[in-house]
Amino acid sequence: MSKFWSSMVKRTEPYIPGEQLNEENIIKLNTNENPYPPSPDVLKSIQKEMEHKLQLYPSPSVDHLRQAIAAQHDVKKENIFVGNGSDEVLAFSFMAFFEPGKKILFPEITYSFYPVYSKLFNIPFEKIPLNSDFTLPKEEFFQSEGGVIFPNPNAPTGVYLSIRAVEEIVQNNPGCVVVVDEAYIDFASGSAISLINSYDNLLVVQTLSKSRSLAGLRVGFALGNAALIQALTRIKDSFNSYPIDRLAIVGAEAAMLDHTYFKQTTERIIQTREWVAKELKDYHFHVIPSQANFLFVRHNDHQAKDLYERLKQEGVVVRHFDKDPIANYLRITIGTDEEMKLLFTKLAFILDEG
Repeated sequence: MSKFWSSMVKRTEPYIPGEQLNEENIIKLNTNENPYPPSPDVLKSIQKEMEHKLQLYPSPSVDHLRQAIAAQHDVKKENIFVGNGSDEVLAFSFMAFFEPGKKILFPEITYSFYPVYSKLFNIPFEKIPLNSDFTLPKEEFFQSEGGVIFPNPNAPTGVYLSIRAVEEIVQNNPGCVVVVDEAYIDFASGSAISLINSYDNLLVVQTLSKSRSLAGLRVGFALGNAALIQALTRIKDSFNSYPIDRLAIVGAEAAMLDHTYFKQTTERIIQTREWVAKELKDYHFHVIPSQANFLFVRHNDHQAKDLYERLKQEGVVVRHFDKDPIANYLRITIGTDEEMKLLFTKLAFILDEG
């Protein structure tokens, strides 16, 4: 710690991302990336843009991409904000809608960037414990002083909250903004986007990193009432007018427009998820019901940390959160069928070994 650090830096506890290993022969099932490449249209659009346009600034308003997203979700362009990954959109949301001195609510077990942003922006928060089955106790999120934020499906559990329950949380917080972080929603039953025209205090945040295989391009977006979008734009334009580069804009637009490819890959991941969940139960794992592109599991006889370390030695990397109350759980990203078969081969060897 340096004497030159500001109070903001001193109170910051940075987010720790999952391991990014670039070694060959590693099966990487720890960061919820899509195992399939993006739509071929994405690569064509990026190549075309590279040939002529990189000497020019990108559009600060990204109107074409916003229009493509709006058309996909049957809303207006004015209901869309685009940022440099959903993490940036979430950070802007904390600045735009949550006030220092007013306590916000989020789940105790949740995306670990929320407490990071809260401390960074000096926003008090309360962590709401989940039910014993990891479901979200909706009533505990009613009548918040400063706002509410939660993922749906939740991370790292994968548990999905019904749209009706989401609506009840929104209805019972009329004086503040409810942010629903839908990073994994395309693998689930339905989105809260259907509610944004009815509630001016609801912001839905999504990403192209997961279901559209664009984690490397960093594009996220928010959907909400036009006034909420204007607030996000004011924050963005006070920070960086050009957060989305030209390649990301055209690649994201192409991904949004290729609905057939999107549907094929998401359905494939869902099918694999259901098969893997069944197989893991046969290996004596307790599997939390998931509507994301990952599974949250614990073994009946083996410690999660031991399994994590042994799998890593065998060239399979999963995610272990070494903290209570989830220290004995592993989060396993859904890969290709071939990758998951290799996972089971390694697991069988480790479990037989004792």
